[in-house]
Amino acid sequence: MSSTPSLPKFVVWAPDYTDEGALGRRLAVRPAHLENINKQISQGVLRVGGAFMTPESVDAAAADRKFRGSCMIYEGESIDAVRQLVEEDLYYKTDVWDKEKIVILPIALATGLPPVPS
Repeated sequence: MSSTPSLPKFVVWAPDYTDEGALGRRLAVRPAHLENINKQISQGVLRVGGAFMTPESVDAAAADRKFRGSCMIYEGESIDAVRQLVEEDLYYKTDVWDKEKIVILPIALATGLPPVPS
């Protein structure tokens, strides 16, 4: 699916579980998660995304960063279509993201998004 201005945008706030094994689960599936994310980016479905971290992680070495969840902006036909994408993600399926705390809301962007890779 290519990016179309008429498609609604949705922001996804997906905090991680906070149990002792959460970071290990995240790191175990991260390569496969990123592979899927890159496919969604090239399709124009996922427009921007990344992990959010603790404030002290800003200056930390990559191995010392403490992840707390993910934030993404999707384009989709509906909130249900975006929810389906989230629920198909490995972070959702492997209990990285706290399923009870995920928030998906429509967003009216005040800025542009990066172009869809061609």
